[in-house]
Amino acid sequence: MKVLVIDIGGTNVKVASTDMRVPVKIPSGPTMTAEQMTKDVLAATAGWSYDFVSIGYPGPVVHHRPIAEPHNLGGGWIDFPYEKAFGKPLRFINDAAMQALGGYKGGRMLFLGTGTGLGSAMIFDGIVIPLELAHLPYKKGLTYEEYIGLAGLERRGVKRWRKSVLDIISRLQAGMVCDTVLLGGGNAKMMKSLPNHVILGANTNAIDGGIKLWQDTLATAKPKNASIKASKS
Repeated sequence: MKVLVIDIGGTNVKVASTDMRVPVKIPSGPTMTAEQMTKDVLAATAGWSYDFVSIGYPGPVVHHRPIAEPHNLGGGWIDFPYEKAFGKPLRFINDAAMQALGGYKGGRMLFLGTGTGLGSAMIFDGIVIPLELAHLPYKKGLTYEEYIGLAGLERRGVKRWRKSVLDIISRLQAGMVCDTVLLGGGNAKMMKSLPNHVILGANTNAIDGGIKLWQDTLATAKPKNASIKASKS
């Protein structure tokens, strides 16, 4: 079984596979549409061999389909014929949930992804629960994402950004009653002196999660709208 993994971000689309574990980066940004993403990915992976496709999407996903347009990209994502375009069986999952799935070690874990925006997901005793916490109010009329997404980092500087990351981790961990927090995303590497219960995510988490999505799907043979069960790694 070979899986093509597409991790859609607000700055880059990262593409890897079971055989090609070093991701190819495709610039994205606010003009990136679903059609353009598909064309770019197919061009970048010409000659690759794969049987299935996993797509990590920066927004809510239901029944393996996006149900809302992304905040940091262009349009046309909801009704695009992805499976027809790729010509392979395809699964969508929230991008934060895909990273969480790849980094899960057991128990109750909260994932926060600090990149262009703020991704969030939880794994509760093996069940993956996608979350949409980024646009909830935090302080001074601003959201969690506006504080610790890329715009918040650039506006407030690294030192104050780090303080906000730790504060938000503490608040959300308490609210979600989690044992551990997996901190991922492109800016997570800028953190220092993390508490013992906070784990810095690996660059391979999204790839591992995309591959595991199909391993679990095929192993359990669940219907498309079934919950994802994350085994301990």
